[in-house]
Amino acid sequence: QVQLVESGGGLVQGGGSLRLSCAASGRAFSDYRAGWFRQAPGKEREFVAAISWSGGSSTWYADSVKGRFTISRDNAKSTVYLQMNSLTPVDTAVYYCAASRLRDRDVSRSWNYEYWGRGTQVTVSS
Repeated sequence: QVQLVESGGGLVQGGGSLRLSCAASGRAFSDYRAGWFRQAPGKEREFVAAISWSGGSSTWYADSVKGRFTISRDNAKSTVYLQMNSLTPVDTAVYYCAASRLRDRDVSRSWNYEYWGRGTQVTVSS
């Protein structure tokens, strides 16, 4: 089992950047695929990005963030990061970190993640 704690959210002006962190504790984090999802008020939770287990050689992104967001991991620190650039008000949401030991699953589906953090608020002003 793994516990996840997000940090790094806040208020930023449009066009700005933020870096979110997700610190994991528990079992060896390198065994877990990690992902970021977000949920805006009144909307369903949506996939943002994911990174494969172990060395993180594979990454996946939602079309809406491709080219602006970068997911990475540091297994020595048991931490996953989400670097967010060129932010717009549309990116305003609560951002959640998720982890899974499941293999060969659709990484963009929230039900394919067993563990979740409590989220961190990101607000982008216009």
